[in-house]
Amino acid sequence: MEEEIKAKLNESGFTLDEAEEEEVLRKCLAFCINYKLGPSDLVSNWELYYLNRQLSESTVQDAEMDGFLVHLQNNVKEAVIKEEPNLHVYSSKDVDMILNNEDEYSKEDDIGTPTHRSNLSPEQSDLMHQTSGKAYSSGKASTLITPFGQRTEKFAVRFSINQQSGEENGKMEHDIESSEDDFIKKVQPHKRCSLAINGTKPEPGCRFMYDRTEDRFNALENRIKRHESALVASGLYEEPVDPTLASQKSIFSVGMICCDGEGHLNDKSILLQSSVEHSSGQCVRLDLQRLSQFSIFPGQIVGVEGNNPSGHCLIASKIIESVPVNALADVIPPPAKKQALEQETVTTDPASSSQDLSVIIAAGPFTTTDNLFFEPLTELLAYARRKMPQLLVLLGPFVDSEHPEVRRGSIDMTFDDIFHQEILGKLQDYVEYLGDAARVVLVPSIRDANHDFVFPQPGFDISPLGLKHQITSLTNPGIFKANEVTVGCCTVDILKQLSGEEMSRNPKDGIPSDRMSRLAYHILSQRSFYPLYPPAEGIPLDLSLAPEALHFSLVPDVLILPSDMKYFVKVVPLGGRIEGEPQAKCICINPGRLAKGEGGGTFVELNYQGTPDRASASIVGI
Repeated sequence: MEEEIKAKLNESGFTLDEAEEEEVLRKCLAFCINYKLGPSDLVSNWELYYLNRQLSESTVQDAEMDGFLVHLQNNVKEAVIKEEPNLHVYSSKDVDMILNNEDEYSKEDDIGTPTHRSNLSPEQSDLMHQTSGKAYSSGKASTLITPFGQRTEKFAVRFSINQQSGEENGKMEHDIESSEDDFIKKVQPHKRCSLAINGTKPEPGCRFMYDRTEDRFNALENRIKRHESALVASGLYEEPVDPTLASQKSIFSVGMICCDGEGHLNDKSILLQSSVEHSSGQCVRLDLQRLSQFSIFPGQIVGVEGNNPSGHCLIASKIIESVPVNALADVIPPPAKKQALEQETVTTDPASSSQDLSVIIAAGPFTTTDNLFFEPLTELLAYARRKMPQLLVLLGPFVDSEHPEVRRGSIDMTFDDIFHQEILGKLQDYVEYLGDAARVVLVPSIRDANHDFVFPQPGFDISPLGLKHQITSLTNPGIFKANEVTVGCCTVDILKQLSGEEMSRNPKDGIPSDRMSRLAYHILSQRSFYPLYPPAEGIPLDLSLAPEALHFSLVPDVLILPSDMKYFVKVVPLGGRIEGEPQAKCICINPGRLAKGEGGGTFVELNYQGTPDRASASIVGI
């Protein structure tokens, strides 16, 4: 099995040091035996570990084996807890609770939830924030404070691109926060930005879980046809033909990558499914042995040049992964189909149409796992009050269905009440403080306990709030324009899911490509927020609602893809690989999670100035 593990590592672009090869393979074999993993599963876990640790070298080193072991142990622990949600894993905090004679389920009052916050006096509320905030906390004062409250290096910059020397760093932000704890002075807000939503489907209250096999078939067939039309319209490729027919000549065909059987893609399981028009939807085996470099995944629509001498196997000589930038298969929706939110503030000022935008981007969860105080959200809004961005983009989950208190059902408030009190209530205070210039965009998540569990997902119905033109809800996925800057958002963790399904090969003597940029490139090249098919486990994909909501014709200026993987901000180029083909660029952002466990996470502060290359961005720790 050691040789098989080595082969799988090499297929994924990893190498082994000769001096450490024997020891590393011995430990990998032990991991496979102890955790019942196959070589492919082990390598997939290593890829996740490699990406999350942001290791720079592709060599698998013995020094990383201990950390990799912890990664595997955590995965096993999460799987056990998921299978047995009532199982409790004891920690040092449980020991402290027992020593202090505190019983988790015997207390009459639970101040670890927002249930009783509205009934507390200001003094009691302050005392509550000074206590541990645990669900098992007693009503008496505790010497503990929340782990989030004990964090250090508040608002420290973790990473930045095109950062100007005059901008403030994390330490300066910390000084500002300290000086404004008692009083945040009122300042003049920035100019109000324009905002228009591209598409509003699916709409709130829509019926779902009615998709049929026919709906899925039509959605996939339309994707293949759309790519065929775009590739032919570019003038760079001829009309596609049936790839299942035997031919000694080189042919060009377009189809969807499929896997022959369950499990991950490998050299022997790659199939190409062409359109009904050309091959009646039949599949043919795809041989990629001649290619030195490629990156594919199930559901990817590709163009293939090659020959099929036997009629049973298409031997590829070239794969076209991306639709040309200048080839638009769809007609861009007219302005009538866009939800304009600036009707009452239309201005003829030329500056209002310039592509300049300041925005703060954060993704949930917005509260730590030890309480429902929503402290990270409160801190973020305090930061936004000082910075006064033109736009604040918040992506779910807001009321996280995976939060321990929500899963246990120990809250005596409805999920809608929590959302309106802790999320919309705080946002209402924020926009009232900054005035009419403040704008907020909310994007739901399938992890939101108070919202429809379906994808594509309708936006929140927040019309009774009375702040329609300041707090706007977007569909998931969704696209909007702010100051003529096109922004695309999707809260499903497509990056992590693509990472687990992708099969790639790099030249033996070449430099390994940037994995995160490549994953984001797949989203842009496929012109789809969710190009993976079949969908990952747990994704409620319903293609009967609004399959067009997953597709975008034009490359957005900014693409926001929240993920559990490590945060990043990258300028991803698209096109320009063929002579005469134009090139487009997009800023792809994973802001990370605002709350991670019992501690703080990260968010992104972006200043867009005309083009992605000129934009500056910082990833800031909350």
